[in-house]
Amino acid sequence: MTDTLVRELADRAELADLVARHSVWLDEQRYDETDRLFTEDVTVKSVRGAARGAEALVAIARKGHDKYARTLHHKSNLVIDLDGDTAAVRADGLAVYVLDDKTEALAAAVHRYGARRTANGWRFDRLEVAPVALTAAIDRAL
Repeated sequence: MTDTLVRELADRAELADLVARHSVWLDEQRYDETDRLFTEDVTVKSVRGAARGAEALVAIARKGHDKYARTLHHKSNLVIDLDGDTAAVRADGLAVYVLDDKTEALAAAVHRYGARRTANGWRFDRLEVAPVALTAAIDRAL
C-alpha cells in the first residue's frame, strides 16, 4: 500500500468515528467533549435554528434534546469526500426520542458535515441537519 492510500483510509476511519461520536455526544449529553468533535467556530443549521460557535451548538442540542427522557441516534450510509485537509461527510440519521416510559417518537434526517484537519485531528466545522420525517408519539410495544 502506498502512503497516500494509508493516509486516506485513516482519514476516512477518523471521520466515520466522528460521526458515530456525534450520536453518542447527543445521546449521553457529553457536551463537555464538544471540542473533541467540533471546531470552536462551527456553524450549524437545523430546524431548531442556526448557530455559530461551539457554545451555540450546545445550546441548540440542549434545546432539541433535553426535553426527552432518552434519545438514541443512529447514522448510516456515510459518504465521505476528502479534499486534502478538508472533507464533506453525508450521513442518514434515524433517532428514537423517548417521551416517557410508554411512548416514543421517531425521526429521520440527512446530516451534512463539513470537516477540517486540525492539530488535534479531524473536527467538524459545519453541520446541516435536513429533516425527512418525524412521527407523533407512538405507544411502546415492549
